[in-house]
Amino acid sequence: MIKLSKFFICLSFAFVFSGIALAQEFKSLPEPDKTGGKPLMETLNLRKSERNISAKPLSPQELSNLLWATWGINRPDGRRTAPTARNSQRIEVYAVLEDGVWLYDAKNNRLQQEMSSDERGKYSPAGVTLLYAADTTDSFSQMHVGTLYQNAGLYCASAGFANVVKANGKDALKGRLVLKKNYEVMIIHSIGYAK
Repeated sequence: MIKLSKFFICLSFAFVFSGIALAQEFKSLPEPDKTGGKPLMETLNLRKSERNISAKPLSPQELSNLLWATWGINRPDGRRTAPTARNSQRIEVYAVLEDGVWLYDAKNNRLQQEMSSDERGKYSPAGVTLLYAADTTDSFSQMHVGTLYQNAGLYCASAGFANVVKANGKDALKGRLVLKKNYEVMIIHSIGYAK
């Protein structure tokens, strides 16, 4: 009995130190609003980078709309709002919010907490910073990530949010945020209300 208890204690420490959470916290998102928005040509005309972003958080509805536009599921077969070569879909989107770092789960329309600390100061005071992580063994990963941040940028132009894409600081959580094997954060995208 003592040997078995020691085994479970060792196993628990292994999970904790490997970064695997024993209890996962989830945050449901409202159904994204897939209608409306500005016409495409007007949106393209308004698309720009803006670094002067407020720390005011996005509402749950705005966050849901943003994440769906960026990397949501838009067809019954599980295909996404952004294309990937051979439909590989080897990209993860993380939202850095006041209450932690959350992984976007498009299939269940929710966020899965990966870190509970406020890490916004490492990136920007913006309402949300998206981290685009992709499989480094996929030669198309950088192209795929570029497609996602363009989707997000177009959504921001249509919805009236300021946003800026940056590579500087992309490794701020390296070794702390547990990613899938061979994945790394390739770009960061700060988004929110313009000051």
